[in-house]
Amino acid sequence: MTTLAFIDPIHSHSRSDEYAITRTGLALVRVHDDLWRITRSDGEVLGYVERFAVRDGLRYRAKRYIARQGRFMEMGDFWGFESAVDCF
Repeated sequence: MTTLAFIDPIHSHSRSDEYAITRTGLALVRVHDDLWRITRSDGEVLGYVERFAVRDGLRYRAKRYIARQGRFMEMGDFWGFESAVDCF
């Protein structure tokens, strides 16, 4: 069996504070390596930010949770994590 390890030469994920940003009234919870849950301070889920690779690097997709409809609405794709969080 062969195991391949891929290293992203553009973005090093070894820094734990790379995605440690704060926004007043929001809490960011890292669900796994490529997904963050965005909530209000009281715990109400507002949506998610998902990281994914594209040919030119990494993109961040913001998804807003619409509780009344029980679904997510894509708000856009961004080149920066902070830009995606700013949607909320």
